[in-house]
Amino acid sequence: MPESWSKATVHPSLSEAAGFWWKLGWISFGGTAAHIAIMQAELVERRRWIDSDEFFHALSHCMLLPGPEAQQLAIYIGWRLNGIRGGVWAGTLFVLPSTVILLGLSLLYARYGTTEWLSSIFHVLKPIVVALVLRALYQVGRRALKTRLQWFAAGISFLAITLLHVPVPWMMGMIVAVGGAIGILKRIVEADWPLCAKKNAFPLRAESVRVARITAGCTAIGCVPIAVLAMVGHDIRFWLRLSAFFTKTAFVTIGGSYTVLPYVAQVAVSNFSWLSHTQMLDGFALAETTPGPLIIVVGFVGFMAGLHHFEGSSMMGVISLLITIFYTFLPCFLFVLLGAPWIAKSGESPFFKALLRLITAVVVAAMLQLTVFLVRGVLFASVRRNLDIGALTLILGALLLMQLLPRRSRMSSKVDLTRFR
Repeated sequence: MPESWSKATVHPSLSEAAGFWWKLGWISFGGTAAHIAIMQAELVERRRWIDSDEFFHALSHCMLLPGPEAQQLAIYIGWRLNGIRGGVWAGTLFVLPSTVILLGLSLLYARYGTTEWLSSIFHVLKPIVVALVLRALYQVGRRALKTRLQWFAAGISFLAITLLHVPVPWMMGMIVAVGGAIGILKRIVEADWPLCAKKNAFPLRAESVRVARITAGCTAIGCVPIAVLAMVGHDIRFWLRLSAFFTKTAFVTIGGSYTVLPYVAQVAVSNFSWLSHTQMLDGFALAETTPGPLIIVVGFVGFMAGLHHFEGSSMMGVISLLITIFYTFLPCFLFVLLGAPWIAKSGESPFFKALLRLITAVVVAAMLQLTVFLVRGVLFASVRRNLDIGALTLILGALLLMQLLPRRSRMSSKVDLTRFR
């Protein structure tokens, strides 16, 4: 671990860290942008559990991995604070509350068959979520973009993603390729090679043992649900197809929820006929009411698959939901726990740190593109595309309230300090 990252940081106990992840799982509304902003504000600024440079360094790595980057970032920080146990607790508690809430909403949906009862909630909730995302974009962008090159990369990435519809992973690949080529040529000219010193390399035998243990552990854990279902259940072919599909989804989709969900929707609706297109849209609506990552909507897909396959059995729908979420998120633990030491070690290389700063710029561009999309959808949601004054008022009111609350807390803390002088 780079020494500069461990300075001025606090090391919490496992129980203290687990308490924070449990709380975060219940309050993390607003999607990836809000999740990142909450973790940055709480873990970097308020609690000082992790250094700002390492936070964005890890975020850049997580954006390159398949699956939801916010949960993977939580797993990495949990590992950084309390080892493998800390990573497991962080990743689990981050998604557990949203799983419980989505399970309850799915049961209500199965009973009443509609989400019209959510329309009044969405009318108030969506503008507040937009306000959270706007504030998150400002906070993350202000701290992440530190150089002119990063600002330039963020601007180019935003234009490419918005106007040319370049996928975020492709944009990251192009930015890394160009930046890496320039950096390598520069180092060759300066005779500054190799990129990383040999002393930073991991001992091959110890690293092989670590990789084998984590891989074997995740594989064994992944076999348990299927083995139990094979012994006590029936129609093992359905369970194998369900678990295999969502495991494959976790491995092949890069770019977070916004690349996973279109793929899941297409295959689940068109190929497997697990649910209808309308039900898929209803699932998105249900997922928007829950905290945690948006990818949690796959649980609703699994619920509907089990409900339809077993002729309306809500119990089988519940089991399918849990199986789906289990196999969707299990690979995230494998990816992060395998790569965590390498993520930490790569921070010692100025070359890799510079490349990951460019990836951070692409992350900010993707957040900006998502923010524009959400703002446009909320403010101009009517058929005639007229400005929704009520939604605009809610957004501005929420932004003002979020601005005033921290100021009041700072004022009260100053009063307490004065009292005890």
